[in-house]
Amino acid sequence: MKQDANDLVFLIANLYQMHNANFGSWFMSDNSSFFHLHLISDSTGETLIAAARAVTSQYKEHQPVEHVYPLIRNQKQVEAVLESVEEEPGIVLYTISNPEIAEKLEEACRDMGAPCVSVLEPIFQIFQSYLGKPTERIVGAQHALDKEYFSRIDALNFTMLHDDGALPDDPEEADIILIGISRTSKTPTSIYLANRGIKTANYPLVPGVDVPDIVINAKRPLIVALVASTDRIQQVRQNRLLELNASSYSESYADRATIAEELASARKLCARHNWPMIDVTRKSIEETAASILALHAKHIDNRKSAGALR
Repeated sequence: MKQDANDLVFLIANLYQMHNANFGSWFMSDNSSFFHLHLISDSTGETLIAAARAVTSQYKEHQPVEHVYPLIRNQKQVEAVLESVEEEPGIVLYTISNPEIAEKLEEACRDMGAPCVSVLEPIFQIFQSYLGKPTERIVGAQHALDKEYFSRIDALNFTMLHDDGALPDDPEEADIILIGISRTSKTPTSIYLANRGIKTANYPLVPGVDVPDIVINAKRPLIVALVASTDRIQQVRQNRLLELNASSYSESYADRATIAEELASARKLCARHNWPMIDVTRKSIEETAASILALHAKHIDNRKSAGALR
């Protein structure tokens, strides 16, 4: 299937809209809000899943039943997948580098009347046209065990070792240091950043406990504070206390006035040291990390301009 790259998202979206048009056997039932979504990849399937979910998120009333088939690399495996598609018809999205296997998949989907889209093919065509070079079609090329891969592993190890106040002996080893009061998503955000190759430490802001001088005086890492609304933090803390079945200290931990004081103190600290703050109240981990990475890029540029980078 060949189509322009600019039309790819619209094509996938239109396939989802077929649910409203009552395309009979493609979906679970005429009036169902659920439909089958088959995701077929010759690698891990991460790219495919991300693309599919970017589109399905626009259709809140229609929930996909995802069928994920990773590491599909030969005809026998494709035949097994096609049996599943035939049993539970739906939309088929794929990322398969081998043209023969891709053609077999598309031909079979056409025969059974199932919509089938190659998610990467239009992008390959644009790159090939613009760069004047054919696509190499290397399976799982983004997962190669190269320098970037081992850099991510190193960042993950660093981040896990320096979580929740366990600061490195030399904070200059970190790329980013996240600070914030309890329950502002410091740890999951740190891990997400580490998976992007960013060495991240995080330090909790605790009432009555000063931030260590080694953090305040750090030059190389970007220091960012995560904050949220009082209501949001109170809700998360209350849920946390229920999970832990905590009792004695819980009144102050989830007290609205106490939380407001902690947030005010955090904001004053950031203003004093000119540290940026990010409000995570309505942000996903991915959105928070994207904001931090943008700040980090600017931080590096500023250090280069000041001659701080060798």
